[in-house]
Amino acid sequence: MRLVTALIALSAAALTTAARAGDDGATVVLTLKDHRFTPASVTVPAGQKVRIELINQDAAVEEFDSADLGVERDVTPHGRTSFTIGPLKPGTYSFMGELHADTAQGEIKAVAG
Repeated sequence: MRLVTALIALSAAALTTAARAGDDGATVVLTLKDHRFTPASVTVPAGQKVRIELINQDAAVEEFDSADLGVERDVTPHGRTSFTIGPLKPGTYSFMGELHADTAQGEIKAVAG
């Protein structure tokens, strides 16, 4: 029974941090905690729009910033925001938390299906 409960919990966690396919394309949930993005690397399907849901668990404001993606988006302390990127060509796109760029860094990998 414990094994089944653990597997269900792991499956739920994987769905919240990985790209999920939906009616409107993929959704990626990024969490900011201790000025770091989790997950720091995400793979999404190329050629599709991707919805980013950003949850800030820190007590400080942060700005999601990506010159590669053409996005700058503020997220309040203990707040959340969402936005859409793409469709993306295959490749790797970097992003950072502009106000804590030394630790808040990540990448989105768009891969052909």
